[in-house]
Amino acid sequence: MNMTELIKQTPLVADMAGCNELFWVNPKVKRPVPKEEIVNIDEAEARLLRFAPFIAKVYPEVLEGIIESPLSEIPEMKDALAMDTGGVLQLADIPGRLFLKCDSHLPVSGSVKARGGIYEVLKFAEEVAVENGLLTTEDDYSKLADPEFRQLFSRYSVAVGSTGNLGLSIGIMSARLGFQVTVHMSADARQWKKDLLRTKGVTVKEYPDDYEAAVAQGRREAQADPRCHFVDDENSLDLFAGYAVAGKRLKAQMDAMDITIDEQHRLYVYLPCGVGGAPGGVTYGIREYFGENAWCFFAEPTHAPCMMLALATGMGNRIAVKDIGIDGITEADGLAVGRASALVAKAMESRLDGCFTVDDGRLYPYLAMLQDTEDLFIEPSACAGFAGLACVANGIGEVPVPDENSIHIVWATGGSMVPEEEKEEYYRKGCRKLGFI
Repeated sequence: MNMTELIKQTPLVADMAGCNELFWVNPKVKRPVPKEEIVNIDEAEARLLRFAPFIAKVYPEVLEGIIESPLSEIPEMKDALAMDTGGVLQLADIPGRLFLKCDSHLPVSGSVKARGGIYEVLKFAEEVAVENGLLTTEDDYSKLADPEFRQLFSRYSVAVGSTGNLGLSIGIMSARLGFQVTVHMSADARQWKKDLLRTKGVTVKEYPDDYEAAVAQGRREAQADPRCHFVDDENSLDLFAGYAVAGKRLKAQMDAMDITIDEQHRLYVYLPCGVGGAPGGVTYGIREYFGENAWCFFAEPTHAPCMMLALATGMGNRIAVKDIGIDGITEADGLAVGRASALVAKAMESRLDGCFTVDDGRLYPYLAMLQDTEDLFIEPSACAGFAGLACVANGIGEVPVPDENSIHIVWATGGSMVPEEEKEEYYRKGCRKLGFI
């Protein structure tokens, strides 16, 4: 289909091709939630609980071996978003309470990828150990730290293609277990992420091309080795399951904080999106545990809106941003993806409420503002979710307008492992944009 036909069929494509900031509301979303089970969240959480003794043993700083992040209310950031920044940021006078889900501070690998990525590696380790007669699911999994398991795992390898954070989670945990690990990194990946992986004994292969090319090469190499497990960010149900556990965990956190979600207390969640695996799995979990009272939105860079393109056109992964003349280049490295996951696009067609795009220039001001108001640092791509608050607060499409009983959660996807000098550089960049320096 040429551009003229595509725009005629989906007029929004013209604005997407112009790299404009947009908010698209999904007309196909279903309420109540579709009953189709894509993954078994209880089964995934049970596996994570089996591995808790191992995690606690090798990472003593991880409380009870449970890799989870705080849900932090950020009232000062909420107030700051309502202030005039001279057009740098949209005014967002947000009714209700604003929270940050701090997956930016998840232990072990410091990003939302610690959910799905680490889960898939653990599942593979369990399968290998059980098949080789060294483990049963009734055992104390702390034994997986013993030398005989490292020796076993060293005969197997794990590979993944990544723009950065997934590579960190896969690489760090696979190497800790004893697997041989290769991470295929796209041109968008930050140098410090590559350097960190190498210090963990991970083989990093760098590509001058985009994410899609790095994944394709990683997949080809892995297929040639029968003992290599390829973590397929575009198609993996195991990744999806690990991310989906977040919905169950979030429900427990909110219950503990005495936060009710019902028809009078609606939940709005804003999730940065690259290929779609992490936000897709999280959204699946949220819709499972909060049902029709939760509204979920993906945030994407104006230069890499692959999920908005996939869903708005109905073409799924059969269309990429380059097909409409966009370069896919963005400073939000974790979101620098040109083609959406087919698995996630299909799952989100009836579950996701919408997508919005944000210009790179707004990411750093949000970063600096969050640092100043709440003393919380998250990386630029993790700030994308803040851009959706103003549109939702002001009313958009068929989405119910929030009120004082509403709960808003911006999902912070990464940041705690960023080196100090880079943190300072990002912060200064945000301050300059806001006119503070």
